[in-house]
Amino acid sequence: MPASHRNRVGVVLGLMGACALGAAPAAHAQSSVTLYGIVDASLLYTSKTLDPATGQNAGHQYSFTDSGLSGSRFGMRGVEDLGGGMRAIFQLESGFSVANGSLNNSNGNLFGRQAWVGVDSRFGTVKAGLQFSPFFLAVYDFDPREMDYFGSGLVTYLNNVFVTGLFNPNGISYTSPEIAGLQASGMLALGGAAGDFQAGRQYSASLRYHLGGLTVDAALYSGNAGGSAGTIAIPSAVEFMGRAIGARYTFSNLTVKLSYTQYKVAGSFNNRVYAGGASYGITPALNVDAGVWVTRDGNDSSNNSILASAGLEYSLSKATVAYAQAGFVTNHGAMHTGLSVNNALNLPTGTTAGANVGIRHTF
Repeated sequence: MPASHRNRVGVVLGLMGACALGAAPAAHAQSSVTLYGIVDASLLYTSKTLDPATGQNAGHQYSFTDSGLSGSRFGMRGVEDLGGGMRAIFQLESGFSVANGSLNNSNGNLFGRQAWVGVDSRFGTVKAGLQFSPFFLAVYDFDPREMDYFGSGLVTYLNNVFVTGLFNPNGISYTSPEIAGLQASGMLALGGAAGDFQAGRQYSASLRYHLGGLTVDAALYSGNAGGSAGTIAIPSAVEFMGRAIGARYTFSNLTVKLSYTQYKVAGSFNNRVYAGGASYGITPALNVDAGVWVTRDGNDSSNNSILASAGLEYSLSKATVAYAQAGFVTNHGAMHTGLSVNNALNLPTGTTAGANVGIRHTF
């Protein structure tokens, strides 16, 4: 082989070796992106409906309802191993309606449920972007029916403050690792209004204690009106203060939950919600649950409601669940507690009964 040819071959091999060495660290970094979602549809009946113009009963209804058990959604979550026990993480999540394909079950934007990026390590997790507040996550954790879209604490939550505290724009949060059974979480959501830090500013914190089958959680929330969140079609910057404490205990297949939540809305209600209930796994495929939510206005005791419901879920497969739910709500005074997040969020004075049946598929 001529010397000049040997030299060219040597240069090429040297460059290939250098590229391989340079690429070696990247080859060890592991990353993944997962597409996931829920498709949920049901048929809903309520014995009364609310006429928003008069506040009176507009008659009973039979309707096709998007998201009878869980909110229909799709999203992406990703993780990249940064080494040393540290990972980069992100999540994008959008809600949609099975009924007509439109955006739904979020705050009106494409990725209106979650849109954040963060870092996770043995020292805890930091997230930045649109995310759930520690207050909402605590209320979710001790709700007896796990915030189902029919007859649960999610109805009373949205009745009071819409999606404020649920979907928090401009949020920065930190969640600690669990140490001796204790785990703390805090969030500050910047208002996004130039020259006015207080407009739309939201903060929230929670403290959880876990020991065996017992979990106790306390949380708070404080939010101001206005800011960039105030321009979103679905109200997500209602001015309110929230306080919550709850507990759950699991005995084998039985889980019992009790809680107290306060929603103090500026210039409006000062609602206290007392809740309790249980869920029981009859078989690995069959689960039943039930709960009661008593709401009282601290500013006017004549405003009160009682919501009670029960549900049955049967797993047709690991991904598909058929379900049936039934409940009633009794409203007094100016209270308009509903039965279903979609199609019956607010109901008139008096007693309303309702039920739904549906199917949910997860992927």
